[in-house]
Amino acid sequence: MKYYEFSLTIPLKYNLTGKFQAPSSEWTHFTRYMQDYELIVVTEGIAYLQIEQQQYSIGKEEFLLIPPSSKQVGYKKSSCSFYWLHFICENPVNTKLLEELPIEELEDKIYIPTHGKVVNLEKIIVMMKHLQDSVLSYHNNLLNNYVCTTILCEIYSQFLAKKNQENSDFKRKQLFNDIQDYIKWNRNNDIKVSEIAEHFGYNKRYISYLFSVIAGVTLKQYIMQEKIEIAKFLLCDTNDNISEVGYQVGFNDNHNFMKAFKKMVGLTPTEYRNAYSKRMLFYK
Repeated sequence: MKYYEFSLTIPLKYNLTGKFQAPSSEWTHFTRYMQDYELIVVTEGIAYLQIEQQQYSIGKEEFLLIPPSSKQVGYKKSSCSFYWLHFICENPVNTKLLEELPIEELEDKIYIPTHGKVVNLEKIIVMMKHLQDSVLSYHNNLLNNYVCTTILCEIYSQFLAKKNQENSDFKRKQLFNDIQDYIKWNRNNDIKVSEIAEHFGYNKRYISYLFSVIAGVTLKQYIMQEKIEIAKFLLCDTNDNISEVGYQVGFNDNHNFMKAFKKMVGLTPTEYRNAYSKRMLFYK
């Protein structure tokens, strides 16, 4: 993704701001070239804009950052509304292709992608209105510059928070998948939740909570479900006696195996075998 790296050793320079409301569903953004940066934050509908050769559909809660000297063309009709902000950066601006944002927030730099989504649209709207009020009430260029800079910092902070949340969600989902794989590979053993937690280097309580939130069942229940599933297969596909089947799925006590099987399936292992075994077994 393309990011613009703004150095904020001096504030951004405010130029113009406003709110736009499409007059009808037949509205199309006109063609123009801008000499400064433009930030668009959509509050309703979808804005369809082509910047040079790239087309963007910017929906509610999404923003678009347009660099200077870019050709803007509306490529589709729509009814939408958005706040817009024109500004100048007097510091050099670097354009970077980054797969990930820097983990730490830098004191004098922010990174804004060409297209992104905010997590708190209402806060951005309040800040945009505050800027408009500042422009109309005080006519103080320095104040306007700092309010403008604050808006860009807020956009960056919200986008960074969203990316961190996505990364965190991805890591949790990956851990969940790894736990599932571990259980499948070890379901013939007497697996304990504490053993899984130790294997992955997490707290037992956290592992249990994470798994239950994603799977909808507790980790303990899932382990038992996996064991019973393989036991059901062995009962129908082998001639192994009940105690051998129980031993193969990690039960050293035949009574505990039969009790767990009956509780989960509603039948004893023998009743299940008699009810669901559909073919003769000759190989053993």
